[in-house]
Amino acid sequence: MTHFFKLIFLLLITMSVAEAQPKQQDINHEKPFSLTYKNMDDVKLDMTLIYPDKFKKRKRYPCMVFFFGGGWNGGTIEQFRPQAEYFAARGMITVLADYRVKSRHKTTPYESVEDAKSAVRYLRKYAEILNIDPSKIVASGGSAGGHIAAATGVCPTLDNPNESTAISSRADALVLFNPVFDNGPSGFCHERMGQRWKEISPAHNITDQAPPTIVFLGKEDHLIPVSVAQNYKNCMQAVNRRCDLFLYDGAGHGFFNKNKYEGRFYKETITATDNFLKSLGYIR
Repeated sequence: MTHFFKLIFLLLITMSVAEAQPKQQDINHEKPFSLTYKNMDDVKLDMTLIYPDKFKKRKRYPCMVFFFGGGWNGGTIEQFRPQAEYFAARGMITVLADYRVKSRHKTTPYESVEDAKSAVRYLRKYAEILNIDPSKIVASGGSAGGHIAAATGVCPTLDNPNESTAISSRADALVLFNPVFDNGPSGFCHERMGQRWKEISPAHNITDQAPPTIVFLGKEDHLIPVSVAQNYKNCMQAVNRRCDLFLYDGAGHGFFNKNKYEGRFYKETITATDNFLKSLGYIR
């Protein structure tokens, strides 16, 4: 009987994963469309995909997934739509991913990281049907969204236990806007991380496997000190990993958004990101 219930449990997990599998008829190369990448009890998480103009069905495209900011408490996928539309026009498949947050799901930052990893894994798992190059998946985000994007690149745990780690949840490159790097005792929101804080703090998980990274931070940011970003860059360089750091005078938290500072820093960070991705061979 015990063996029987185990089989039923495994079948239910398989059915849940199968429900999220994209079908060819669900994919729209002409305009943005949504797919459900994760089903858990009464929670359904969607991602919106935007394809390049002049899409070619036989081609595999680099992909860039964006995670909104909001302190792991709230936020909307619309935050990074301007960046997603720009890089779709530059020849990437771009993705705006929802994830669990405290205000809507009563969750902690750990669930937010888990969902970011699930999103990357989903894109890689179904790369063929989605026309994605599975070796060129970029994770991007701002503030708490930058934190969970960074976690997909450097934090080795916190995956959903029902997902196969045979398919990697690790991003191949990171584009981070005033990200939360340090969740240690003197870092951001340490009290929310509990005893497992080292697992979730990107600054404490840097190895020589860390993906190439670009970081943007305003010098007037009241939440993320410049020293935190500089320390992250130093730790990356210590293990011979690339970390480009851009600091901006007179810029506060969220400076990179298109509706802030009359779009000045939005344009500057877009240009720097474009150059970064060109240097990696992801766009021309």
